[in-house]
Amino acid sequence: LEELLYFYDCPVEMWKKIRTTNVIERSFREVRRRIRTISTFTNVSSCDRIIYGVINYMNSKWEEKPLRELLKTKCAKKS
Repeated sequence: LEELLYFYDCPVEMWKKIRTTNVIERSFREVRRRIRTISTFTNVSSCDRIIYGVINYMNSKWEEKPLRELLKTKCAKKS
């Protein structure tokens, strides 16, 4: 429970950025977009590779853009 309420330790103006699932939803939309263009997979592994590639790419982009506000606050120092 403590981990779920962790965002309360951060400033109020950051709560929405911390607790929303926009990043996850965006990742799933991008996976669906990529899979639709392919339409047919020869096996499960080929589909897994596409999903992994999309998520890995988005994750690398996310790492390049940390929340600057979060890095400056006390809630970043706890993690």
